[in-house]
Amino acid sequence: MSVKFRPLADRVLVEPIKAETKTASGIIIPDTAKEKPQEGTVVAVGPGKKDEPTTVQVGDKVLYGKYSGSELKLDGKDYLIVKESDLLGILG
Repeated sequence: MSVKFRPLADRVLVEPIKAETKTASGIIIPDTAKEKPQEGTVVAVGPGKKDEPTTVQVGDKVLYGKYSGSELKLDGKDYLIVKESDLLGILG
């Protein structure tokens, strides 16, 4: 996956994992009732701050705060740009 975007400093570009559209029992969830996703895949990483390199890598699955970052649309896809300090952890 090659996105033509390079984050600056300690920022990370995350592609959110799509929210479920059905419940386990098969009920379709309307857009207005869907939870905002809180996990995604790292697509691009900035170089970090002086004396503080970034610790996440491209391809990592991460968990972030519900209202973290700024939404961004590139090449028709939705992304989230967050500071590394807003990431809660790496999954898996």
